[in-house]
Amino acid sequence: MRARTLALVAATALAAGGLTLPPAAAATAAPDKPVRSDFDGDGYADLAVGVPSGTVDGKAKAGYVSVVFGGPGGPGPNGVRRITQATVEVPGTPEPGDRFGGALTTAYVDDDPYADLIVGAPGEDIDAKTDAGSVTVLYGTGDGFAVANTAARGTKTGDAYGNALAAADFTGDGDVDLAVGGKDRVVANLNPLTARTEPLMGDRMGGRAPVMATGDFDSDGRDDLAVAFHTRNQPYTQSHVQVRSYDKAEGAFHLTWSSSNGAANALAAGDFNGDGRDDLALGNCREIADENIDDPCGPEELAEGGGVHLHYGGADGLIWEGQTLNQDTPGVPGVAETGDDFGNALTAADLDGDGKDDLIAGAPGEAIGSAAGAGAVTVLKGGENGVLDTSGAADAVAYQQDSAGVPGTAEKGDAFGTTLATTDYDGDGRPDVSVAAPGENASAGGVWNLPGGASTGGTNVTPKSIGLPASSHPYAYGAVIGR
Repeated sequence: MRARTLALVAATALAAGGLTLPPAAAATAAPDKPVRSDFDGDGYADLAVGVPSGTVDGKAKAGYVSVVFGGPGGPGPNGVRRITQATVEVPGTPEPGDRFGGALTTAYVDDDPYADLIVGAPGEDIDAKTDAGSVTVLYGTGDGFAVANTAARGTKTGDAYGNALAAADFTGDGDVDLAVGGKDRVVANLNPLTARTEPLMGDRMGGRAPVMATGDFDSDGRDDLAVAFHTRNQPYTQSHVQVRSYDKAEGAFHLTWSSSNGAANALAAGDFNGDGRDDLALGNCREIADENIDDPCGPEELAEGGGVHLHYGGADGLIWEGQTLNQDTPGVPGVAETGDDFGNALTAADLDGDGKDDLIAGAPGEAIGSAAGAGAVTVLKGGENGVLDTSGAADAVAYQQDSAGVPGTAEKGDAFGTTLATTDYDGDGRPDVSVAAPGENASAGGVWNLPGGASTGGTNVTPKSIGLPASSHPYAYGAVIGR
């Protein structure tokens, strides 16, 4: 990414507002293929976990972020840093209900070899505006982090800016931009060194955080933003999955693709058929409208127990006809059962290096034996025809805490597979898969690392293993992971 430059007057104004700007980019060039979340530049990705329920300085639910540094053995034995709004470089002050760490994403915002961490605090009060919300960018350095600035502030009570985050180059200028979810809106920050935001989209979202993913779905060389949201009885039920693209000529985002009447709890972008175009997977997709108008999630029978619907990229954007699968699809392990929530979390990466992304789907409600809600995760291999072959079958493998090589034991309510992420924690050149089980040990939670997306050599990180302080609220560690 090329460095952003700010006029002196802008820098002066920000400094007057009590913000700290990152230093100018160093002459050292960023690596050709930087690891997405390598905050200290050592070649190993680091794990960032938001703990918005965490107590800080006696302030309940002030929230913090736990950064677990990667290394040859993956995250865990290489050091941990706890970041709060009491941390010197972080703007603000810990207050009850700030929920700092309520959303996380990572990106290379400035032009250096260190990944940067973007943190949402949707409960942040700004002046007299309760729960207006804010977003902070923490800039990586050789020591982990150095300086920070505020990248978004809610403008009125209840805006809840920072309840969802996505980072990508929407404008095509080579710099990172941010999409910031709030209550019933999404705003864009096209220069995260400032707190200046502009409207991206607004609609009734029922007060819920929008689900967001980024990818170049129309092959124009610029990233697009996919947004899923769902309301009930406000004043009517509605649900949408939409793609918004930045129009350089008009300097604004426009709706370029829409699927209505189907709700999705997760989105993931990837090139699952290796044709060079990004595809979009809709997780736990199910029809909401009273009658089937356009099959927004594919055949209804394939939504039993949750399901995944895929739209593949074409020359002009996403193609409507796609593929639909659930746990009754040939080749997918398990059986589709009510409450499995198959696809409730999604992520994508080329785990086997064949040039086609693989899709990883969580089923946090999956029963393992008699352990209801123990949870499972399924790796679906991409191929020339996508995630399903020409016969409609998948090439897939599933893991849970009773799988060989996966630490722990599958227990009731663990919710293994609630949150997923992929990056290279152990530096072997292959993406690893992070799987969260926030219900583990009475909702203390934990995050499991599956090297290369396999169970062999699996490790885990829990609040106890990294010495987190006691909290009056359950950690649910792993419910929020940076990616």
